[in-house]
Amino acid sequence: MDVLDCIVIGGGPAGLSASLTLGRARRKIALFDDGTNRSRVTQASHGFITQDGIKPKEFKETALKELENYPTVSYFKETVTEIIKASANERFTVKSSTGKELVAEKIVLATGIHERFSIPKIREFYGKSLFSCPFCDGWEQRDKPLVVIAEKEEHILHLTKMVYNWSQDLVALTNGNPLSKEGQLELKKHDIKIITEKIKDLIGNDGYLEKIELENGESIKRSGGFVAPSYYRPNHFAEALGCELDEEGIVKTDHVGRTSQKNVYIAGETERSKPASIMISAAKGNKTAVSVITDIIMERF
Repeated sequence: MDVLDCIVIGGGPAGLSASLTLGRARRKIALFDDGTNRSRVTQASHGFITQDGIKPKEFKETALKELENYPTVSYFKETVTEIIKASANERFTVKSSTGKELVAEKIVLATGIHERFSIPKIREFYGKSLFSCPFCDGWEQRDKPLVVIAEKEEHILHLTKMVYNWSQDLVALTNGNPLSKEGQLELKKHDIKIITEKIKDLIGNDGYLEKIELENGESIKRSGGFVAPSYYRPNHFAEALGCELDEEGIVKTDHVGRTSQKNVYIAGETERSKPASIMISAAKGNKTAVSVITDIIMERF
């Protein structure tokens, strides 16, 4: 079996960027992607210079088309189910859902993160009228009647203050969780309505929010807003490969993609389990790929 230089797992901005840089360095690599990256629900991605407003599907299709220019890059639209490391981390066998097995010297984990919502109904509106990042979607929601939904006080205060930059017509909902008097005063001085009643339902059509029903019978008309999800890694490859994590679950690295495990690298949101823009994720993918290439060159020179 041929041994590849590197296998990249995850075809979001980080994995695509890493694959491009590796391909341009004449490295023989494979990119695996199962199409579950969280941007798939996004209508348009913003803030990436020269690509502002691009549809994530178009972004990905363009990136994959660019990879075709590099004959040493192979792309597999498959789910990786297992990564088996040989002793001393000199070889890794990657198994996919179709039974494919490939071997590589190095692994880049770029599997990203997923959102978790305490209110499942949010998913019906997420990406169309409810968002998590005001820097990404605040401009399109400017001056609209918006809602901010968050359950922890630090999240409700931070997110509401941020969203206020784009629209002052705000209602803050804590979904049944208390907000301190100090926190309430901070928001009320800007005429922001605070509701601690539990949310009963979100009402709208085709992903576009119209109103929010509370358990006390009250109904609030809103056309969209921002939410504070929690985030998690969709798989445990980093843990299974023995990568060291800190007390917050962040994968420890040298800040350029190298983990505590030899020949195991990480890129993009996977490292911190926190969201990042496509520009930042792509930059991290490039930075990690440079580390992989540098290590290969130095080891073989």
